[in-house]
Amino acid sequence: MTHHAPNPVRVVPLRPAPVAAEPDPTPAPREPLWRDLVGDVLRRERLAQERTLKDVAEVARISMPYLSELERGRKEASSEVLAAAARALGLDLADLLALTHGELVRLTAVRRTTGRAHQGVRNTSRYGGMCLAA
Repeated sequence: MTHHAPNPVRVVPLRPAPVAAEPDPTPAPREPLWRDLVGDVLRRERLAQERTLKDVAEVARISMPYLSELERGRKEASSEVLAAAARALGLDLADLLALTHGELVRLTAVRRTTGRAHQGVRNTSRYGGMCLAA
């Protein structure tokens, strides 16, 4: 019977062990949701015209509670419903989308200036600034 002595193996890591990153005390601002932006635009336009939810809902032929939920960003509306709400406010669907896009651009610019930009870093890479090339 042969007795084999244990053969200690030395492992050399190819890359250093990851160091646990300290959590960022300031959470990243939340990405704006399209439904919130559309709702904000609908409400702003309705209030600018000094119209009630009931009035706009009747003209758009949608229920008043549903229009309220749209304005609060609680519901994702179909393009038909958005077009009806826009027409009730004297807008085309394209007008509603353009106003909503403008709001998105404005909020995104605010996020960029209050996010990483204050640290002198502007990251526009979808890979978080990390990319390998072979």
